[in-house]
Amino acid sequence: MPTFQVPGAELDVELSDEGGHPVVQLHGLTSSRHRDRLLDLDLGRGLSGTRLLRYDARGHGRSTGRPVPQDYHWAVLADDLLRLLDAWFPGEKVHGVGPSMGCATLLHAAVRDPDRFSGLTLLVPPTSWETRAAKADDYRAAAEVVETQGMAAFVEAGRTAPRPPATVDSPETVPVVGEELLPTLLRGAALTDLPARRDVARIGVPVTILAWVDDPAHPVSTAEALLELLPDATLEVARTPADVGRWPQILMADVTRAAGG
Repeated sequence: MPTFQVPGAELDVELSDEGGHPVVQLHGLTSSRHRDRLLDLDLGRGLSGTRLLRYDARGHGRSTGRPVPQDYHWAVLADDLLRLLDAWFPGEKVHGVGPSMGCATLLHAAVRDPDRFSGLTLLVPPTSWETRAAKADDYRAAAEVVETQGMAAFVEAGRTAPRPPATVDSPETVPVVGEELLPTLLRGAALTDLPARRDVARIGVPVTILAWVDDPAHPVSTAEALLELLPDATLEVARTPADVGRWPQILMADVTRAAGG
């Protein structure tokens, strides 16, 4: 797989080139493009006839990263994304898709460079604005757990937490982040938030928001707030694994629309 240099990191990147419309797929915090495939969040698996760019965010999967919390602010990840798009799809409008941290990265990138995107498919938007402060406290506490008790204690705490009903069929997985770097990523996540509401409201491209119920880390309230703010958005809320199983088809329809089909 090719790698791509950004300030403070080297990103592991893969391109599935079948011609057609360019698409970039991101992943969530502590995950990777391969782990998202196990979690049924690899919506790009259903795409054909596109140029699909996947990559591991800095500090995740096969990409490198520094022990600097500010490196994992969503605005920094958005800068990484825009650099990748300049390198792989120069001058083209790209459809973006990604869950949680990937969703947030796409929103920051679209605020900074709205002409870069033909559309967005945003999965399980994370806590934001009013709900972000409490989640930030959770991240800082989790970083302390990793430092004092190790990765295994962090994984066990996640395993015993209630699972959203739409994810009950997903296999158990572990973070795809080195134990020594994980506290830094968690503290970085505690430092960041979605763009200001007024900036989100200026994103004019078509947006599909895909959420699921009963997940405090990805509350439906964020998805509903985005639906109200974005001028051209739709929302679908999953309650069962079968609902999530439809998401790749939704992405395919979004990309077809973006390509003018």
